Amino acid sequence: MKDIDINGIKETIVERSDYPIEQCKNNLADEVTAILGYGPQGRGQGLNMRDQGFKVILGLRKGRSWDKALEDGWVEGKTLFETEDAAQQGTILQYLLSDAGQIAAWPMVKANLNDGDALYFSHGFGIVFHKDTKIIPPENVDVILVAPKGSGLTVRTHFQAGRGINSSFAIKQDYTGRARERCISTAFAIGSGHLFETTFEDEVHSDLTGERCVLMGLLQGAFLAQYEVLREHGHSPSEAYNETIEEALQSLYPLVSEKGMDWMYANCSTTAQRGALDWAPKFRDAIKPLVEECYQSVLDGTEAKIAIDSNSSEDYREKLEKELQEVSSQEMWQAGKVLMKGNILKYKSVLHALIPLRRNQPHFAEHSVRIIILT
Repeated sequence: MKDIDINGIKETIVERSDYPIEQCKNNLADEVTAILGYGPQGRGQGLNMRDQGFKVILGLRKGRSWDKALEDGWVEGKTLFETEDAAQQGTILQYLLSDAGQIAAWPMVKANLNDGDALYFSHGFGIVFHKDTKIIPPENVDVILVAPKGSGLTVRTHFQAGRGINSSFAIKQDYTGRARERCISTAFAIGSGHLFETTFEDEVHSDLTGERCVLMGLLQGAFLAQYEVLREHGHSPSEAYNETIEEALQSLYPLVSEKGMDWMYANCSTTAQRGALDWAPKFRDAIKPLVEECYQSVLDGTEAKIAIDSNSSEDYREKLEKELQEVSSQEMWQAGKVLMKGNILKYKSVLHALIPLRRNQPHFAEHSVRIIILT
């Protein structure tokens, strides 16, 4: 276990070395993990568990997901079953259907929970907003959560690269006295690297806020705002795209991920440093009220109700595709597709190679890097 102290707040992080994979296998030796759903999380977590030698089966409806599972090597009648059949066999039911799918399938799943089974989630939505979802587990089962801090695709690719993804974990109900052991063992079985303890409530409130703000909603909004301002002032689509998205994703954000915002600042030009330091507080002051508004909307269940009502409608997929097409058709993303298709942005790999050169050269401006590469 690793204890950390951040500004007086103490936390204990569980690391893979605390639960070696063989110990996890022993802890789950008598378990059959049934993964219900083969979306990004179901696929990533299931393949990782299978590759590490755990007893895992899939429960799916026949159709697109079923066909994908067959392509991935799951065997019908052995490791691949229809949803209810898998639910009957599993002792740990990983409930990884969509939020709307969980609501629809809950009566069947509840009927197939036996005394001492574990009901596993990767998102606290169904449990926390039970007034709307009607997902209320019986008292004679464990209720646990492992929430990877990334998409199911990332869960898989990190595992394949020999890395673990950070995950949150929580125990909602410990009927057997083994809920924590089952939860943590499964967390490392699916490919987690470090585990951070939370609650179902905190996980879903932070997750929904993050998705609507800096992870997705705010990010798209901020990109679009800057792109539109540049275009409205006469900059070309390629220049607006490069200055808004390409430089952010391929040059600067990787530096933040590597060592933090201060390190990224230190490795940019002094002009960039000054401007960023001056304008960051202004953006904070402008955006924080919106983030607070979003958080309150999550907290009072408004966002959950919107999501449930939207995702449960018969024409949900049709409306979603239309909205996604509207994003795709924005000039900003059209510019990106053209530039990437023409291999014009191939310089990014060279840029990454030059990053170490800039570590001790804070006066080496980003624009200088681009000129060197493109000439």
